[in-house]
Amino acid sequence: MPIQARTEFAAALNQLASEKGVDVNIVIEAIQQAALAAYRKDLSLRGEEIPEDFDSLTAEIDPVTGEISILRGKDNITPPGFARIAAQTAKQVIMQRLHEAEKSAVIEEYEQKVGTIISGTVQRQEGSMYFVDLGRAEGVFPVPEQTRDEYYHSGQRLKFYIKELREGRRGLEVVVSRSDANLVKGLFALEVPEIQAGTVVIKEIAREAGSRTKVAAISTQEGVDPVGSLVGQKGVRVQAVMNELGEERIDIIAYSEDPARFIAASLSPAKEVQVTLSKDGEEKVAKVKVPTSQLSLAIGRGGQNVRLAARLSGWKIDIEGTGEAKEDTTAAPTPAPVSGEEKAGEARKAVVEKVEEEIDKAAAEESANGAAPQEPVEEEGEAVSRAENDMLAEEKSIEAEDKKGPEGDLVATEEPDEVEAPTVANTADTPDVSAKEKPFPAGGPDEPDEKRLTEDSAKELPPSEGDTDQAKAKMKS
Repeated sequence: MPIQARTEFAAALNQLASEKGVDVNIVIEAIQQAALAAYRKDLSLRGEEIPEDFDSLTAEIDPVTGEISILRGKDNITPPGFARIAAQTAKQVIMQRLHEAEKSAVIEEYEQKVGTIISGTVQRQEGSMYFVDLGRAEGVFPVPEQTRDEYYHSGQRLKFYIKELREGRRGLEVVVSRSDANLVKGLFALEVPEIQAGTVVIKEIAREAGSRTKVAAISTQEGVDPVGSLVGQKGVRVQAVMNELGEERIDIIAYSEDPARFIAASLSPAKEVQVTLSKDGEEKVAKVKVPTSQLSLAIGRGGQNVRLAARLSGWKIDIEGTGEAKEDTTAAPTPAPVSGEEKAGEARKAVVEKVEEEIDKAAAEESANGAAPQEPVEEEGEAVSRAENDMLAEEKSIEAEDKKGPEGDLVATEEPDEVEAPTVANTADTPDVSAKEKPFPAGGPDEPDEKRLTEDSAKELPPSEGDTDQAKAKMKS
């Protein structure tokens, strides 16, 4: 008895094929194989022998109604109650067949994406290997394809280069890379429209992942600058690529068909490069001469610059300097040693010159202000005394240097002149000034005090009548 499927069978069939990314016919073939497996199990459960022509039996399914039939030739031999048995048995077979079909479709899709750039998310880590979620597939990110000085963590989103598909423990695996030189090439293709249009082509590329990359580009259209196209306005294009690579340094040069010219350009930033080409059998050797001042730039740190230039050009490069570095004749000569007496004489002369300069400056300022210049007797005396004190201090310091011990210790030559007496405060010997006479009278500082008047000030006061009588009596006596 045939199975009567639901009317939504065709819609469900199309939805399943769309979710798995496979063709509808593949889903129908999976159901037919599951129906034959379910019929074989049904015969075993009923104790019937499996016919010898079982391999010739076929299963048919109506894609509209979902009706399943087991046929021997044109005869329908579907057993009764087969719908329930087929539903239980065929489910696992159908899912397994769909999984295989989906995996085959994914592999076919990513076979076409090998050599392209794709965004992915770091999913998990197993030992030193990472697994990357690429959407429909899971990429393998092994250690040789990882970039040094880069740290990866779960949930990190990066751009990867699809390198290859290889057979692994779980079948075919999609291998992704971030150390391949083609990653830089693909990133430039995403950022530079001229590469997508074909007017600029990256001819050669040499890379040491995480450190430095050299890119040689050429233009296929007259008037288009290949280096400027890759750099971009204010360096925005090359900066975007460097940000994706973790600030990896990128050198962009113009490609040339002339090997000597191309090798000289590949040794940038070194300048004034002279290249001589020679071939010894199959080995191509380029002898390069650079000025001694440019030798370190041409070689690079650890020989990195010349190593990348050799990879970029395909020539073995031998570098040598053209001459020795010139001595700096502008350097000041080493002064001869000066004795202590000469130092003292020079110091005395410098002090005298300074005093004379100050005197002349003061006279010039007074004459400029319109006043007659005056001889600065007091200022000159003070300056001379200061100069003498400075000279004495200088001579003492020179004598102290001459009296230094073998280990550089200073030998004491003089004792301190005076010792300041300690200040006495809040002791019994401190005089009490509270009982002394107040500095001002009770009325204030403006009120006169007769006791403090001197004889001269008293004479200036006008005499009163009583004072006049007393004076006359004294004169008579």
